[in-house]
Amino acid sequence: MAEGERLICAGEALVDGGPGVRFSVARHGAEEPAFAIRFGGRVYAYLNRCGHVPVELDWQHGEFFDHSKLYLICATHGALYAPESGRCLGGRCNGKGLVAVPVVEREGHVYLIPTE
Repeated sequence: MAEGERLICAGEALVDGGPGVRFSVARHGAEEPAFAIRFGGRVYAYLNRCGHVPVELDWQHGEFFDHSKLYLICATHGALYAPESGRCLGGRCNGKGLVAVPVVEREGHVYLIPTE
């Protein structure tokens, strides 16, 4: 583990298109909810906040993908996001994507990369 990195989870905890792992991240002096998911074999992480209104996305704890397992979906208003970029694909996000959180997968574990 590099200096300042924080363990989020074991890599095997994230299955392609499966449940995400929730964690918190310090931003601007406050703890904010975030999540990590696996899509296309890679791990991605975002703040757990819809681009439409600041509500958490998951419809059940850790459930971020829609039924097709191809898109991240906001349970509140149905906004769809690209799992590999956080880009708004449709719905009420009105072009506002998810805020990416820097993570790295190394030696079977997923780590948060500090930015502050």
